[in-house]
Amino acid sequence: MDGRERSIAWVGGMYFMEDMRDQGFRPVALPLTGPAVLGFEDIVQRLGFAPDAVVYTDRSLPPPLVGLERFPCLTAFYCIDSHIHSWYPLYARSFDLCAVSLRDHVDAFARALGQDRVAWLPPFAARHHRPRQADTEFDLLFVGTVDPETTPLRCDFLSRLGRLAPGLAVRQGSFPELMPRARVVLNIAERGDLNFRVFEALACGACLLTPELEHGQNELFTPGEHFATYRADDAEDCAAKARELLDDPQRCEALAQAGLRAVDTAHRPRHRARALAALLRQGLDAGLAERRLATPDLALRRELRLLWLHWAEHSDNPALAARYLAEARRLAGGARP
Repeated sequence: MDGRERSIAWVGGMYFMEDMRDQGFRPVALPLTGPAVLGFEDIVQRLGFAPDAVVYTDRSLPPPLVGLERFPCLTAFYCIDSHIHSWYPLYARSFDLCAVSLRDHVDAFARALGQDRVAWLPPFAARHHRPRQADTEFDLLFVGTVDPETTPLRCDFLSRLGRLAPGLAVRQGSFPELMPRARVVLNIAERGDLNFRVFEALACGACLLTPELEHGQNELFTPGEHFATYRADDAEDCAAKARELLDDPQRCEALAQAGLRAVDTAHRPRHRARALAALLRQGLDAGLAERRLATPDLALRRELRLLWLHWAEHSDNPALAARYLAEARRLAGGARP
């Protein structure tokens, strides 16, 4: 890079956008609160200028950016929900770079894009997730949505656990407000993912009881030092581990303090911004956008056409469906490149 400040169209969730300013970038937010379709011209129109890079930060929506193979700037995808959306690796191939939240999915994206274009970017805790003084109100607390339609496995597990742990409380609301009021905070990973709740609970100074997980959990933290673990989906083991923690307040406090230190040391927004900035600088220095434009990937165009046809058929928004269909036709040669 030449040292000048580079502009970023930051599309999707805000995450650690503001921390990118400390890394020599000028991000401008294009938030997404629902399905949308944007080409490069749409982005320029909204910003009022052409950015040096476009970063899509995952909102678990239908693909919001089209024509990525033609974008005249660096593109990157911050992928979080790859455990939910099987089409993500194909979509990621449209981008110059990809940062993947789940460690065990990195290889699949690396096979799609190439090892040097993919980085592991784990979850983190936002600034407002901090400890606070509060009266203890709950023995064992789960904070989050519990709905038999949208979270059936979570709902079933909590039902089984509630029969074994009478002190279990389930609440919805602000993590920083609720978690400090619990002796032990429970995490559930319905799809086996290393989720944000792990980092957020530790950042709130909570004694965390979380499932034994893959996706790098044991690379980032040490079970038994930063939190306690139970066998995933094993309500009896979870109840037993919760009783052990509740019977040992000193251990709870030690886990909570060690977990908070670990988050503050390596898992705050500034840490993830630093990692993404390094990936973007690597892509800019390598001229990935210029290389992409100079050597069109015809095989990728054929595969993407199927993706756009799928969304044209399954989108319940006629305007978005029409945009997806137009993109599919363009890739088939029915429109000018």
